[in-house]
Amino acid sequence: MIKFLILGAGPAGLSLANRLLDANEKNFLVLEAESEAGGLCRSACVDGSPLDIGGGHFLDVRRPEVNQFLFRFMSESEWNLFDRDSRIQIGNQIIHHPIEANIWEMDQESQVEYLKSIAMAGCISGKKRPKHFVDWITWKLGKKIADDYMLPYNRKMFGNKLNKFGTYWLEKLPDVNFEDTLRSCLARKPYGKQPGHAQFYYPKKYGYGELWLRMAERLGNNIQYKQKVTRLDFSAKEVETVEGQVYQAECIVTSIPWCSIKKLTGMPSHLKSKIKRLKHTSVQVEYIPQRLDTEAHWIYYPDPKLSYHRILVRHNFCPDSQGHWTETNGETAVKNASPNNFSNLNEYAYPLNTIGKNELMEQILGWAKTHNVIGLGRWGEHQHYNSDVTVSLAMELANKLLS
Repeated sequence: MIKFLILGAGPAGLSLANRLLDANEKNFLVLEAESEAGGLCRSACVDGSPLDIGGGHFLDVRRPEVNQFLFRFMSESEWNLFDRDSRIQIGNQIIHHPIEANIWEMDQESQVEYLKSIAMAGCISGKKRPKHFVDWITWKLGKKIADDYMLPYNRKMFGNKLNKFGTYWLEKLPDVNFEDTLRSCLARKPYGKQPGHAQFYYPKKYGYGELWLRMAERLGNNIQYKQKVTRLDFSAKEVETVEGQVYQAECIVTSIPWCSIKKLTGMPSHLKSKIKRLKHTSVQVEYIPQRLDTEAHWIYYPDPKLSYHRILVRHNFCPDSQGHWTETNGETAVKNASPNNFSNLNEYAYPLNTIGKNELMEQILGWAKTHNVIGLGRWGEHQHYNSDVTVSLAMELANKLLS
């Protein structure tokens, strides 16, 4: 019998498997539905250079223990280190991100309007914190930032589901401070906390997917591809794939979307119904050969007239490359993608932070754990984790399993 069966060869599954191997634990198997490893972090060669087909993914610098682990597979000398340059196009003005720290880059009239709006934000004026996402955004950031940027951008990214979103995940947004915003306008430089990926690594010669391919290669026969899981039996502790292969294990760790598993045998019906309530969104990546006249690494576009919500300027972080790629909500992308350009639709891109989701996941994961089935990573835990966070969680889980 397999000791550890790992579902999915994205950053979560690969990191866990390699940590097991580090401890000389060889009785494990990784099952991957695709023909190669990497999950959302996969890359392909497009127009002579790497392109990340799952969207923009970068290695943050903030977790040195994660980076040192990953540098074992792709040494630090194989990465370029960047200071993040991300921007937002609001109307005909392009300013740096985050918006509240860079309003000073706008024309004077716009600065005045934004400052007035921030000064009257509910969180500053002492109004009661709202319970719904749309109201919370206005309360936290002010009506003008909400109307011009945050709400239209989130509608484009996540679709027309914003009224179903909770507010529990929004504390990571900047704490908009009127004094800091005013100070930045007067001094003409940004003040306040920098967003995530303020500094990041990206490979010098490859796409981000190369890292995960190397991690998978080390696993040898302990990883099997084209093994899409269709059934998970909690009582027998076994899974079945679409090809009819059955695998039994002492412990199953799943990093794949719960709703992608058609049969959850032995799970109570009330928990199955909770899984059906989990929501996600898809994203299509489309490559555009045109080279852009900008130094930005990526640009956000809240304008509802544009189908895409973000552009990744490939030639500004991937050496010797051309062009850029767009990222568009999957429902919108079907209508707007050009048949002449390379594109890739990622069905499972972002778990959605709907009302009550954390309570649902606590019940699902708590019950599953009593049957030695553990959820891990973005999809196993249904949380919007970046890859560095996922790797850190996998390292922690490996320590627990080995102890």
